[in-house]
Amino acid sequence: MEGPQVQLFVTCLVDSLAPEVGRATLSTLEKAGCRVDFPLEQGCCGQPAFNVGLMDDARTMAAQTLDVLDETEGTIVVPSGSCTAMIAHHYATLFAGSDREEKAARVSARVRELTQFLVDDLDAQLTASCDGCKVAYHYSCHGLRELGLERQADRLLGETERAVLAGDKECCGFGGLFAVEMPAVSTAIMDAKLDRLEASGADTLVGGDVSCLMHLEGGLRRRGSDVVVRHIAELLGDVE
Repeated sequence: MEGPQVQLFVTCLVDSLAPEVGRATLSTLEKAGCRVDFPLEQGCCGQPAFNVGLMDDARTMAAQTLDVLDETEGTIVVPSGSCTAMIAHHYATLFAGSDREEKAARVSARVRELTQFLVDDLDAQLTASCDGCKVAYHYSCHGLRELGLERQADRLLGETERAVLAGDKECCGFGGLFAVEMPAVSTAIMDAKLDRLEASGADTLVGGDVSCLMHLEGGLRRRGSDVVVRHIAELLGDVE
């Protein structure tokens, strides 16, 4: 029996900076029995501009992705809590009263974050693999607070050795343009997180958002740390 048809929306950060996460997400979805399409014309969801109040710019960026995704069928799966939250919760505001209002409602109802889709929708019997690793997990703010993502990753990581990371649900300090506009505050938040990470004894940091992981990995490399940073899809999809 054929599995569900899904659309993979990789996000602009994955496309530009972490294509391995896109490949791992594809592999993970295929392991879960899905038939995966990738709309080539997809672009930015508009979140960076939206977060700083540039609504017209955000609407322009988001319209391209909205138009492309509305022409597809099936669940739209995103390996990012922040981009999922943007489409699922904020497109209604962004396109309210416009000729794309109904389109935004349709697409918003179809979008799911990767771990959310695997656990809540599919009940996929997949488990993350990280042989010889001691894993700490960072629960990103948008996924945790806007989508309620917590137990999903915990279930998928159930067969890995977990480190106890104090403050694992606290912000990493990235916050999109916040890290650019307030670098000193952003760095202080990140350093507190990394101090706790190093104290946990973890050798692998895992998360569900490339943005947070990129920020934290930069801090780790500046410290000369050997902690490896991986997106959860990389532990699920068996992609090196």
